[in-house]
Amino acid sequence: MRNRHQRWKLRQGKGVNKAFVLMLGITVINQRQHVGLQKLSALAAVGHAALGPNKRYKFIQEETTGDSILAGSCLRILENLDVTTCTVGQLVHETIRAHHKIYRTGSGCLLFFAGAWGQTALLCLQQGIPAKQVVAALSEGIEFCIDLCKKSSISFNTLFGSPQKQDKEAVMDFKDWKGKKKVKLSRHFYDSKPESSPVQEPCLADIAHLADTLSHGCDEAMHLVVQASQIQSKATPNSGFDVTKFTTCMLPGLSEDLAHVCPGCVVLLNTEQTFVAHRLKAKPLNVVFILGDLSHTYRHLGFKQPAVEQHVSDHLGLSDLNKEQMWMGKVLEILSHLQIDLVLVSGLVNELVIQHCSKQLILVVGKVRMSVLKEMANAAGAISVTYATQLSQQCVGKNIQVSIWKEIHSQEGTPLTAVKVNVSNCNRFVTAVITSPVIGKMLDLEDHFWSCAYRVHHALKDKAVLSGAGIIEMLCISHLKKKAEVHNPKNGICASNPYIGIVFLFLADSFTDYLSTVMANSTGIPLIKARTALNEKLQDIKDISIDFSALLLDSDGGCQSSKVYDNLSVKQESWSRALDLVLLVLQTDAEIITGLDERKQDSLPGLIFL
Repeated sequence: MRNRHQRWKLRQGKGVNKAFVLMLGITVINQRQHVGLQKLSALAAVGHAALGPNKRYKFIQEETTGDSILAGSCLRILENLDVTTCTVGQLVHETIRAHHKIYRTGSGCLLFFAGAWGQTALLCLQQGIPAKQVVAALSEGIEFCIDLCKKSSISFNTLFGSPQKQDKEAVMDFKDWKGKKKVKLSRHFYDSKPESSPVQEPCLADIAHLADTLSHGCDEAMHLVVQASQIQSKATPNSGFDVTKFTTCMLPGLSEDLAHVCPGCVVLLNTEQTFVAHRLKAKPLNVVFILGDLSHTYRHLGFKQPAVEQHVSDHLGLSDLNKEQMWMGKVLEILSHLQIDLVLVSGLVNELVIQHCSKQLILVVGKVRMSVLKEMANAAGAISVTYATQLSQQCVGKNIQVSIWKEIHSQEGTPLTAVKVNVSNCNRFVTAVITSPVIGKMLDLEDHFWSCAYRVHHALKDKAVLSGAGIIEMLCISHLKKKAEVHNPKNGICASNPYIGIVFLFLADSFTDYLSTVMANSTGIPLIKARTALNEKLQDIKDISIDFSALLLDSDGGCQSSKVYDNLSVKQESWSRALDLVLLVLQTDAEIITGLDERKQDSLPGLIFL
């Protein structure tokens, strides 16, 4: 449906913003200033609507065909915009995609701060601050905030302890930090003494409570996560929360209220696959596992064609169609020789493969989650391979059956069948069944489920959480302003970087912009009103060790006491990647040779020499 090399336009409400190439035409780009940073800030602004618990959807429409896609996150927006014409756009997309692949949450925060800190760097350059000093001050400021996150984290011992202990330990005494010396091991890690007591392992009830505090407005999705955890615990007591054995199945055309979780691995089949599934149900099957796509053009990540490689063949001038047919014939021959009934693939499957295999009564299922597929292969005693041509007898698995789970009809009347893949030696697989009458919304609902699942996963992995609702960002604002005042040249303090105070103030403003945007999206109030309410609340902070609950903002600008938590590692990594992205764009443009004579810069007003 979508051509990545075509241009799309972006619709939100009544206003129209065009896709990336056209979007930059709306944003005024000063060619005499740092173009890369301007493009970074302009692109980051597209994702502002995806911040906060109440995200606003965007329709992305292809200009020539009129096809449209509904996107509810910055990742889905970037995936459907044409960024091939801009290196900054490609860099941003790859950064967001890499972060999402690991963490499944925090991409909106990453994109926002990449744009905000890019704007900070641009403002510094406009004021005549050398790029080297900007880089040093930005790095120092963000490293300080990342370290502040670590020191402000709430351990599980505190979180799941008695209420009196929580209230006592949740308030951090930041004055004692100054006397502690830290040896810097790398940019984001510092040596620290291990806790004297072991970290408390949460029970099932604790996980449910933790999940509730990490839902961030996605209550329905987090409820599915809690149910999945309960199913896992019932199947294998005291085994813990294992997100690697979660999978999803999307059933279109049904009400969202019908979403639920069920034990096992459930997959949706088309009409051709359904016929084969009925023939194979309740029978012991021979199964093989493919890591990657199942097509003749697929090559594994990192594959590079040797420059000196020569092909010798009896068939001259083979076309791509002939090559595909020869490959298909070889694969069918291997599958028939091994008497394979079921092929599970982690990637995409060529439609021609499904058609040919269905005629041979071989069921081919694609898009099986990688971690689930590997676990199934281990349970079935099989060796997974990358290419179907690598299959041998050692790759054939046993002890797997398929059963018809549910049969429904799509909105177009097409029959759809979902089957459950049963593994006799493993009963910890859990499937979240995602339903919606709006097909374009299903991918976003699936993203919500994975975001919630991985928030719980990262919290359990970190064995600590951060106070949410903007508390950490407000602490960063307060500390950055205090450090900026300390480094004010008027105070007579000689610092190695005389511009560090200015940069810290800009950084504090970027955190204020972030909280204001989240608050405006969450409550529906104008951005300027949200920023005013936030500044008023920040002025009320007299003591930095003030109770966290007294800083939570509600929609009326007042305070409310509630328990909302963020992930420690996700926030640290989001800020770190955002900084790396800004510095990379800054460094890349700084190394471009303009061909202009620096001695003649007086005749070119507004030009900044990096």
